[in-house]
Amino acid sequence: MALEMKVPSPGESITEVEIAEWLVATGDWVEKDQAIAEVDSDKATLELPAEASGIITLMAEEGDAVEVGAVVCLIDTEAANPNAGSKDVDNAPSSMGGGDEGGNDGDVAKEMQKDNAGKDKTADSKAPQPAQAKETYASGTPSPAAKKILDEKGMDTKSVSGTGRDGRITKEDAVNAKPSMGTPGPGSRGESRTKLSMLRRKVAERLVMVKNETAMLTTFNEVDMKAIFDLRAAHKEAFKTKHGVSLGFMSFFTKAVTRALDLYPAVNSMIDGKEMLTYDYKDISIAVSGPKGLMVPVIRNAENLSFRGVEQEVKRLALRARDGDITVDEMTGGTFTITNGGVFGSMMSTPIINPPQSAILGMHNIIERPVVVDGEIVARPMMYLAVSYDHRIIDGKESVGFLVAIKEALENPIEILMDNDVKKALEL
Repeated sequence: MALEMKVPSPGESITEVEIAEWLVATGDWVEKDQAIAEVDSDKATLELPAEASGIITLMAEEGDAVEVGAVVCLIDTEAANPNAGSKDVDNAPSSMGGGDEGGNDGDVAKEMQKDNAGKDKTADSKAPQPAQAKETYASGTPSPAAKKILDEKGMDTKSVSGTGRDGRITKEDAVNAKPSMGTPGPGSRGESRTKLSMLRRKVAERLVMVKNETAMLTTFNEVDMKAIFDLRAAHKEAFKTKHGVSLGFMSFFTKAVTRALDLYPAVNSMIDGKEMLTYDYKDISIAVSGPKGLMVPVIRNAENLSFRGVEQEVKRLALRARDGDITVDEMTGGTFTITNGGVFGSMMSTPIINPPQSAILGMHNIIERPVVVDGEIVARPMMYLAVSYDHRIIDGKESVGFLVAIKEALENPIEILMDNDVKKALEL
């Protein structure tokens, strides 16, 4: 009986997937629940498990776009497992030369080889031999001094005409030689072509769509991270010992963002046709780098989470993204996005809105810079912040106020984010 394996629906609104890679070949024996393929949707890369054990026949090629519900392979569930009764065939008698027929066949083969060898030898002796080119050592050969100069210029001796005796390249020739504009250098000039995955193509389409269909604008500010540095230095060991996760920056930024979204609800909105849809909850998307590219899992109802809750959820989602276990549902939705380019060394950037959201916060690297505090120049750990927003529904006053609210919370975390009770806020 041949079982038809169809593409399951990886999530709501997804109508087709792409066969990224087959992990088995036609004729292979597969076990039930064995991963047989990786498929790309426009949101994630997922594994396709076998629905039964048997011999598989592939019905789609790598790179094919197939609709959800389409048959991609057949599994013969009545076939015998070829690996179950495998025998050692190394000691099986050979059919070559085992009897008279085999011996005769061997004699005929030897005669044919002998005859062909004779013909080849005769043909080679009668074939016209090409004339040997007369070699001239000096022609096109640089002197040691000329070779050194050409090597320093990165020039090939073939591109230089020698004026010395018998065409020898002199030092003067090398000095006067000039590489022609556009002449390839001595390095490699290879190239390769790789097909973009469906996930990467969809990301590209969405990014272009955002630039074309939104009135995107970016506002910047900077934040002094000293207060958060001091808090982490004082409590990170106790926090990790009690909760099993590190006290990172993301919990401070998430708490600051949810507070700012309360103050400026238009930033927690999106356009739906001719209406503005505003949410009373804060589902914060966190951009993380996974093996298949950028992924954006969502922290649901982040406004209700403590510092511990945010750090545990960030760690859980990041591990699932890294291991390729993240699901489409875990990356669907979100009302606002935080992206941290600082982990890669970015000093400043203009992050692109994650549609259909209306705004995104970009974090950057922290660098000690001289700043003026109470009339004195001091070194402080400073970070640039950027908020990109859709100007169609968020005014400049709201976007600037939103970013200033984040700055204020990060520079005064004990008072604004912890209600002046650090141990209670960190659950120590």
